[in-house]
Amino acid sequence: MQLSGAYLGIDLGTSGVKVVAADEDGAILAEHSTSLRVSRPQPGWSEQDPEEWWQATVAAIRALPAAIRRSIRGVGLSGQMHGAVLLDAADRVLRPAILWNDARSALECAELERAEPASREITGNLAMPGFTAPKLVWIRKHEPAIFSQVATVLLPKDTLRLRLTGERVSDMSDAAGTLWLDVARRDWSDGMLAATGLGRAQMPRLVEGTAVSGRVLKTIATELGIGEVPVAGGGGDNAASAVGSGVIEPGDGLLSLGTSGVLFVVTDRFRPNVERAVHAFCHALPERWHQMAVMLSAASALDWVARVGGFIDAPTAVAAAMERGPRTDTPMFLPYLTGERTPWNDPRARGVFFGLGIETTAADLVLSVLEGVAQGMSQGQQALLAAGGRLERLCAVGGGSRLRYWLELLASALAQPVVLRGGAEVGAALGAARLAQVACDGADPRMVCRPPPVHDEILPRADLTQWIESRRPAYVDLYWRLQPLFKEFPR
Repeated sequence: MQLSGAYLGIDLGTSGVKVVAADEDGAILAEHSTSLRVSRPQPGWSEQDPEEWWQATVAAIRALPAAIRRSIRGVGLSGQMHGAVLLDAADRVLRPAILWNDARSALECAELERAEPASREITGNLAMPGFTAPKLVWIRKHEPAIFSQVATVLLPKDTLRLRLTGERVSDMSDAAGTLWLDVARRDWSDGMLAATGLGRAQMPRLVEGTAVSGRVLKTIATELGIGEVPVAGGGGDNAASAVGSGVIEPGDGLLSLGTSGVLFVVTDRFRPNVERAVHAFCHALPERWHQMAVMLSAASALDWVARVGGFIDAPTAVAAAMERGPRTDTPMFLPYLTGERTPWNDPRARGVFFGLGIETTAADLVLSVLEGVAQGMSQGQQALLAAGGRLERLCAVGGGSRLRYWLELLASALAQPVVLRGGAEVGAALGAARLAQVACDGADPRMVCRPPPVHDEILPRADLTQWIESRRPAYVDLYWRLQPLFKEFPR
């Protein structure tokens, strides 16, 4: 096989590592995924072993055809945000990485904001347990021997960069999710670092997602069967997914249905809405920012109900829900299996089925979950619009985007058409490959990151819109009525 050149995108997700090789036109030449495990040593905790990330990445890359690997001209990185990887002075991992959906540091969020009263103005975000900084406050308090050895704190994808290049580097979009970044200035905040007991010396060097961060080391290149090629700054998973889908201009929106659920809107400036728990982050492209509404459980909630309902897989469960169809007695579901961010910022919230009856079927429960996520996304949409965001075009990505009936529910809840573009299922990895192309070739990001062709457009359905809107007041009221109980429930 003779190839003129390919770009490798690596996406380190929570459930697995996905790699894609794409040509200069964005066509996917090859892809491979390897799965990962999540450890939950205590209720509300979520951890992974960074060594497993590396081994899964090596396996995924080596599974690509050798000819394609030899043609790779550059590498881009994407990954799950907010995770805390702690390294000592010899770059040894000090403890398992604490992940984005870990809820242990709820109390430390308040401590952090007291230590730096300007926290919300600097970061554009509420302090939440998912972010990186509160995790380090928790480590300082509960594992002081570990904290005293911390020489570097890296985000998950940046530990892969360290193994690939030997460089300690992060990009603006991922760094914006730490609560250590001055998001408007795109630089580390000394005040936020000091509030955590850290300094700039313990932070990675910052680059834009389109910049070269280093080159693949000779020994690693030999192991992987690729060249000693440049590695781009890359981006956090949602920013990289947006790049892969051509969501780069103000008003462009992304609906991501992965482990979590995300509504992502591009802005041309820093536009925070802290009170509604909207995230304001840097985009993976220079001079671009974005707003984000985040649900902690989306496709993960669907996978969960499919499993406990005895279905073979999620598509089979969704097919059963579609056949059953919306009913007046369909139970309601609060999808807070791991707490919630937008708009509640409530790490203690729990998943709830309400309205169960003797006639309730497993298919009803699946439909409840699909609707619950759609209702939550609608609340996130309202929070984004209240922050001054413009949502003009909406593209769906992630594993959940394969489920057309779910997209119909979401389009109806959001009163917004949803389009599917090429590469939707590998959006973040494709975005990472595109960032590698810009970094390596010095190309115009608007040319490289243009939207892929539309494969399908899902329009709101009047019957589903009416059903969802009729239930929305009760859905919101249910959370507020149960919220005091969530505080009492052990977690």
